[in-house]
Amino acid sequence: MVFNKFTGARGKSGSNDANAEYIAYLRNIFEKENVSFQMAELGKVDLGGGGTIAYMTALYGMNVIDAGVAVMNMHAPWECTSKADVYETKRGYNAFLKYVGEIK
Repeated sequence: MVFNKFTGARGKSGSNDANAEYIAYLRNIFEKENVSFQMAELGKVDLGGGGTIAYMTALYGMNVIDAGVAVMNMHAPWECTSKADVYETKRGYNAFLKYVGEIK
């Protein structure tokens, strides 16, 4: 499972940035369920991209982070992913849904 802490452009008005407490909350869930994850970056600074809507909900104070399957060469003719990454992402989503709101 891959987490992208920051996405968007134009500073605070068009971006989101997961705070350290929320990342610690997620790490606690995944440690409890032994889910493998990694942190990632998306593109060049302040150019946007990713097609995410996280920044819209972040404007209302919601804790958000982009999460998904690791893909190499996304949207290229030969994109590639590992079935282990797909499996860990499934496990990560299940763990999140199992513990959301419980672990502090």
